[in-house]
This record gives sequence, structure tokens and C-alpha cells, in this order.
Amino acid sequence: MSQKLKVGILGATGMVGQRFISLLENHPWFEVVTVAASARSAGKTYEEAVGGRWKMTTPMPEAVKKLVVMNVNEVEKVAACVDFVFSAVDMSKDEIKAIEEAYAKTETPVVSNNSAHRWTPDVPMVVPEINPEHFKVIEFQKKRLGTTRGFIAVKPNCSIQSYAPALTAWKEFEPYEVVATTYQAISGAGKTFKDWPEMVENVIPYIGGEEEKSEKEPLRLWGKIEDGVIVPAKSPVITCQCIRVPVLNGHTAAVFVKFRKKPTKEQLIEKLESFSGLPQELDLPSAPKQFIRYMQEDNRPQVQLDVNYENGMGVSIGRIREDSVYDFKFVGLSHNTVRGAAGGAVLCAETLKALGYIAAK
Repeated sequence: MSQKLKVGILGATGMVGQRFISLLENHPWFEVVTVAASARSAGKTYEEAVGGRWKMTTPMPEAVKKLVVMNVNEVEKVAACVDFVFSAVDMSKDEIKAIEEAYAKTETPVVSNNSAHRWTPDVPMVVPEINPEHFKVIEFQKKRLGTTRGFIAVKPNCSIQSYAPALTAWKEFEPYEVVATTYQAISGAGKTFKDWPEMVENVIPYIGGEEEKSEKEPLRLWGKIEDGVIVPAKSPVITCQCIRVPVLNGHTAAVFVKFRKKPTKEQLIEKLESFSGLPQELDLPSAPKQFIRYMQEDNRPQVQLDVNYENGMGVSIGRIREDSVYDFKFVGLSHNTVRGAAGGAVLCAETLKALGYIAAK
């Protein structure tokens, strides 16, 4: 592609904003031209605004260091500089809803990492390998917003990426009851051990709002568009516990499943390994070659060894075995700030571009 699309990042100074910036360095289709944050960062260079709070393991890209941070609330001004924006703003849910709609109404597509619009009925919430057809609801959303090219699309919660892809791969066996416990990294709270010392050698058995999201959001992924809105699936029933553990990156899930049609272990593994979707078909820049891999070793997947599988965009599954109460149990692992946050949103944007929803203004 000769000319890259001009990208703005809303909430660019926070941890997910930083992850967007590091993932988009040298991206073949997109170029970060605008960074926006709160009024207290506005007017400073990106390097000054972030200061000592750069949380990525790779250095800050040279191309963004001297960009002057814009005020995220000056919607028209920011929108005038870009073809579309990624949203990672840190505000209340109502403020996020309002500001993302304001950007969409300037005819600027918004690809959001935030949860605020995940249950807005005409906003697609997409894992591109699982439900890219939900992007079709955008046409109905544009009618509501009164736009021709502006819209909002979101990616789901980080924790469900460690088990929802496996359940999707096993759809034909009709999973109907699922128990999942997720062991979630501290970067999911936007923290490192330096700024959250009480997490060292600690486990906290509560993450606000996370269990409800983990139980309900997969059902929206598996839903259907009816009368211009997404209607969630009714099954499987999922119950979940979410626990914060002393790990920097990587959400692990321990999952139990009951199936209506009883598969063998071999069938389950085969379905995981052969599962792929639109990003793989289209060979999108951020798409993992193999979305889900199965690991045969008894002690895998492990965060230390496996979290960066497929540059953090793949999902690792292990320890599938028959269970005495449920039919099968397994362990899943995904990178919460790559596949689960910024990387998932970048893949959504690539899919939207490939399908013609995002183009140069």
C-alpha cells in the first residue's frame, strides 16, 4: 500500500495507549500521526508527557517522541488530523460512551479497547477469527448516528480470549455448561510491579466487574444480528471466577466443559489446531499464522514460556483431559495486553480496512 492510513490514539499515555504505539511502529498499513490524552498532558511532547512511565519492554519509538500531545476533548481538532482512531481513554463509562460517539459523528471510525460500548446493541464487539460478520451491524449504527463513514467497533474483554476461542472451535460438539477460573496478570489493571508492590507474592481473589464480563461477553460474540442489533446467544451457560495473580503479562484460564455431543480428546485437539478465520484467510499483518495451538506437555502452557506465542496474538491450550464431573477440562493462556487489548483492536482495524469500512478520508 503506497499511502498509510493516518491513525490517532486517544488515551495515548496510558498502558494500553503505549501498547498501541509499540505495536504500530513500522505497521505496513497504519501510521500514528496524532496522540491525544487529558488536558494535563496536552501541549507537551509525547516523551515529556509519558516521562518515566513508559511501561513497555521495548524502547519508545522515535517517531512518536516529538509528537505534541493533543487534548482528547478537542474532538473536532483531533479528528481533522486522522483517518481513524484507536480509543484507550481512561474516563468513566458514560464519558467514554459520549466521547467515542462524538468522534464517530465527525466521520472518524473509532476502534475501541474500552468496555463502555460493548453492550451498545448496534456496536460490533469482535474477535476477528470468531465473529467478523458482526461488523455488518455498522450500517445500522451509522443510520442511528447520522454518519456516512463514522462508527464505533470494540474488542471484548481480555480474559475471555484464553477460553472463548477454544469453545468456538468446539461449537459443533455443543458445549452447554462451562466453569472457568481466570488467573489474571497485573498489566490488565494497567500496572507493573513497580507501581503495585502489594501484588508481589500475592493473590487477590477479586477484580471488579470482571466475572460478569467473562460470563456474558462470549455469548455476545456468538450472537446473531437481528433487526439491526446483536442478540446474544443463550448457550452455553458460563460461570466464572477471576483472580489477580503476581504475573506481569498473560491471563491463564482453567476451564471445565459439558458437551451435548460427546467428542473424543483427539477430536477436540484436531478442532483447535485446524481452527482459523478471516484474518488468516486475508493474511492480515497482525494475524497469527496459527490462532490456537495445542501443547502436549503436562506442564504447558506457561506464562514465562508461552505468553508471546505468535507475537502475543495466538492462544495456547493445554491439559485437555476427561473429567469426573464435567466432560472435559483444559487450561488456556493468552497475552492480555496484546491479543486481549491493543493487538486485538489493531487486528479489528486491519479487518475493517480489508472489508472496506475504514479508508482514507
